[in-house]
Amino acid sequence: MVATYPVILCGGSGTRLWPASRADRPKQFLKLIGDRSSFQDTILRVMDLPGADEIVVVTGKAMAELVERQALELGVKLTVIIEPEARDSAPAIAAAAAYVQSRSPDGVVLMLAADHHIAEPEVFREAALVAIEASKTGLIVTFGVQPTSPATGFGYIKPGDKLAGGVFSVAAFVEKPDLATAKAYVEDGYYWNSGNFAFTAKTLLDELAVFEPAIRDGAVASVAKGQRDGVRLHLDREAFGATTKKSLDYAVMERTTRAAVAPAAFTWSDLGAWDAIWEASIRDTEGNAASGDIHLINTTNVLARSSGPFVGAIGVADLLIVAEPDAVLVCRRDDAQAVKTLVDVLKASGRDIAHRHAIAFSGGVERQPVTSTPGAVVQLWRLEAGAVAELPVGSIQVLDGALTAGAESLAAGARQDLGAPVEVRAATAASVLVTTWR
Repeated sequence: MVATYPVILCGGSGTRLWPASRADRPKQFLKLIGDRSSFQDTILRVMDLPGADEIVVVTGKAMAELVERQALELGVKLTVIIEPEARDSAPAIAAAAAYVQSRSPDGVVLMLAADHHIAEPEVFREAALVAIEASKTGLIVTFGVQPTSPATGFGYIKPGDKLAGGVFSVAAFVEKPDLATAKAYVEDGYYWNSGNFAFTAKTLLDELAVFEPAIRDGAVASVAKGQRDGVRLHLDREAFGATTKKSLDYAVMERTTRAAVAPAAFTWSDLGAWDAIWEASIRDTEGNAASGDIHLINTTNVLARSSGPFVGAIGVADLLIVAEPDAVLVCRRDDAQAVKTLVDVLKASGRDIAHRHAIAFSGGVERQPVTSTPGAVVQLWRLEAGAVAELPVGSIQVLDGALTAGAESLAAGARQDLGAPVEVRAATAASVLVTTWR
């Protein structure tokens, strides 16, 4: 059996899903619908496909820990390809193809986005198997989703002649249309372009050698010269930097004669904005989708979410209400795309809130601001069992759990003034109040 490698692209910051999604914790890692992130749901859809033995994820160093934690929760065999810099999708996908070819010369790549919602995973699997089989004939197969509406937020695919194996040639890829054009596309049998693909690693690299040799050569060299560190493969910086910044659509798909489309009937969304989250969520009889500490009275067709404060809404309709510990968004559902404009304003004014959550998490340690004065900053640190952290110069109080610092143990209730940074390990899950003096 030819090996199949599900490859998941984990990039982007999901600006239109601010304040929940930001660059330090983008949308694919958030539990926006149900109890798992879209990244985890993507893995679950493909981990048991015939011939699939290893999940490959392409991401940046900043996201590697989130990728590993969420993927390993599912017990999958994992390789995380670390891009030294973001250079658009073509170099990232080319590097993944080069890695797959180094493992299996005839290997098939099933290239998936990490942030898509698919309501019927079994229907997706059927389409994936069709696409995988067709790709073995030398085609680069994309998934074409049957439109449910004349959406203006997606690109479209015009299907051509029917080919063997249940796929069609691609007559044209078209950009996001206006509403009138979208209606015409739907009437003419166009598909939504889902941005998911199946191809053999050899086919893609051969096409890149023709159209974008700098991408092909740089990607192959970046893998060959890369450094393995556990599940991580760090691409060689110099070789990867020699690739051309370009999307796969522009680099290959709009130029190749090998493009094909596999029709798919699953319910699909790229979860691009909060109105899409409302559409994909389970709603009550009044059309409301609520998550967190929420109470709604005489309210209809509202998305209300909170990961922090209590949110109450009375007598409103068609709103998006999203509350994080450090930010609250309220807007009309039909203005969901304008959230990006708000984030652009925050970025232009230098507001850190545009990029990062107030509550930071890394290395098994969550750091939450408590208060700040001209003389001191107070944070609550929550450490997972086994986590290692460096406590800064200042004052600490262990609220619960236990820490070890060398031969010394710090149990709940312990207080210390630190004149120098101290490395501690959480013997059990622990909470520590950390005060640094200005």
